[in-house]
Amino acid sequence: MNKQTEIIVSGFGGQGALFAGQLLAYAGMDEGKHVTWIPSYGPEIRGGTAHCITIISDEEIGSPFVRRPAAAIVLNQPSLEKYGPLVRPGGVLIIGGAFGEEHVSRSDIREIRVPAQEIANALGNTRLANVVCLGALLAATKVLPLEALERALANHLPERHRHLLPANKEALRRGAIFVPDQELAA
Repeated sequence: MNKQTEIIVSGFGGQGALFAGQLLAYAGMDEGKHVTWIPSYGPEIRGGTAHCITIISDEEIGSPFVRRPAAAIVLNQPSLEKYGPLVRPGGVLIIGGAFGEEHVSRSDIREIRVPAQEIANALGNTRLANVVCLGALLAATKVLPLEALERALANHLPERHRHLLPANKEALRRGAIFVPDQELAA
């Protein structure tokens, strides 16, 4: 049976939403999966809401466009409002911050709030919040093993950011560890 997971990652331009989705695609590709990655390059990149769609599948992907994703990572309030309602029943919504107390008000999805910014700050780099959320996504969906993303970071992180590899790997682990604690509390 084909397992296909559609993921939307969205946030303000500069929060690393596009990088997070691209990293998922690289990790899936490196694991021998079929992948698509469709970024939104538009005026959003200059401070508005940027997003991308990543699909990871065991078989060829019929269409790169998604109306009802299996999962979404939202890094800001506008993304929560836009993409939270679109997650299909049984899906996962990772809310990467305390930017608002608003919930999607759905009982048919797993809504997981991750204090991504606080974790990133504790690691000494506020730009790691997107990677913290990726760790939470992997723990919640099992779409790929955490080690696949660690390898993708090692293989695809731009040379100018290589010094951040240990911090990125730690951010992944911190995000993944957070999910079971929250799931037990729910």
